[in-house]
Amino acid sequence: MKIAPTTMAMLLGASLVLVTAGSSQAQAQAYSPLGHPTDEPVGGQPPTGSVRSAVDLDYQLKYQRALEVVLWAMPAVVIYRMRDWAFKELGAENNTIFSYSETAGPNLEVATSNSSTPYIGGYTDLQNGPVVLEVPASGADGTLYGQVVDAWQFTIADIGPSGLDKGQASKYLFTPPGFNDEIPDGYLHVASPNYRIAFAFRSVVLPGKTEKDAYDYAQRLKMYYLSEANNPPEQKFIDPSHDRYSGLPRHDEVYFDDVFQIFSVEPVRDRDKLMMGMLATLGIRQGQPFAADETSKRAMRQAAVDGWYYIQNYFDNLPADRFYWPDRHYASLLMSDEIRRFEYTYADRIDTIPRAAQFAWCTYVPVVLSDSPATQYLVSMADKDGNLLEAGKSYRVDVPKDVPVE
Repeated sequence: MKIAPTTMAMLLGASLVLVTAGSSQAQAQAYSPLGHPTDEPVGGQPPTGSVRSAVDLDYQLKYQRALEVVLWAMPAVVIYRMRDWAFKELGAENNTIFSYSETAGPNLEVATSNSSTPYIGGYTDLQNGPVVLEVPASGADGTLYGQVVDAWQFTIADIGPSGLDKGQASKYLFTPPGFNDEIPDGYLHVASPNYRIAFAFRSVVLPGKTEKDAYDYAQRLKMYYLSEANNPPEQKFIDPSHDRYSGLPRHDEVYFDDVFQIFSVEPVRDRDKLMMGMLATLGIRQGQPFAADETSKRAMRQAAVDGWYYIQNYFDNLPADRFYWPDRHYASLLMSDEIRRFEYTYADRIDTIPRAAQFAWCTYVPVVLSDSPATQYLVSMADKDGNLLEAGKSYRVDVPKDVPVE
C-alpha cells in the first residue's frame, strides 16, 4: 500500500508515535509522555540497558510501604502514645481524669503544651459501652477550652463556650461505632467513629483568679460509663504536674507496634484499606498476631527514623502559602485543610503529608478553624532574613504597641 507523503501523528495509549511517509517502509519513533524518545521494550521488559535500583527489592518495597505508613498513621500514633504512657507510667485507667495543679513545665513532653493554663485530660474505651462526660458551666468561677478526639485524633466534640455545650453545664454522651440504642433525654449525644477516645481541656485562669482556682474548677468534671449513671462512682483524679509525661511518638520500631495496637481495636474504614494492605506486607493484619520478618523490622525502623527527618524538613521549608505575609516567616500552628477542617480528605484524595505535619506538631485541634478561633498560635521557624532559628542563639522579637488582641 502506498502512503501519502505526509506526516501523521497518532496517539497510541500513552505514547505519541510519529510515522513519516516518503519511502516504501515507514520509520517509527516512540516518545514517552514527557517527550523523551524511548527504545521499544521487548516482550514487556524494561528498556535496553535498564538496571534495578536496589539489590534487595524485598527490603526496598517494605521500606517504601513503611515510610508511607509513618506519614499516614501520624495522628493516630500521637494520641495512642499519650494514652499508652498515661496507662503504663502514671497509673491511669479508663475514665481517670488528669488535672494539673500547675501550668506545664518540661516534664510534659507533648506537642504544643504551653505554660499559660493548667491542663485537664482523660481517656476511655467505648468497647465497654457509652461514656458520660459531665462539664461544669462556664462563669465567674472558671471556664474550659478543649476537644474530645477519636482514635485518629480527629475532633468529635469541641468543649466549652465555643463548643456544643455553649458554656452551659452539660452531660455529653459518647457512643461507640454501630450503637443504635435509644439515647436518654438530657444528654448531648456524640457518636464516635472509633472505640478509644480522649480529651484535653484547658482550665482557663480568669482575671482576678489564680491557678489554684482553675485547678479547683477542674475538679467539677466527671467521667463514667452510662451503665453507672444512676450511681456514678467517685471520680478518680491524678495530678501529674511533677511527673514525666512522655507523649511524643517513638521514631523507632515502637512506632509500628503502636500502629499494631491501634488497629487491633479500631474499625478499618474503606478509605484506609489501601494502607492496611501495605501494613499486611509488613506483617501487621487486623485480628492476627504481629508477624514481621527481619526484613520488615529493618525497614520499619529505618522508615520511622526517616519519617522524623522528613517531617522536620517540612517544618523547615513550610509552603509559602502558609505564611501570613510574603516578606516575613510567620505561620499558624493550626494549618487546616482547604475546607478549614483538619481531616485533609477530599473527593479525589487524602493528603497524608500535611496531615502528618499538622498532628506531629500540634495536638487537639478544633473541628473547624473559624474566622475568630478560640485559640491561635503565631509561629516562625526563621529570622527576618529567612535563616532557620537555631538552638543556643539569642533572638529579639519586636512587638508593636496596641496589638489588637483581647
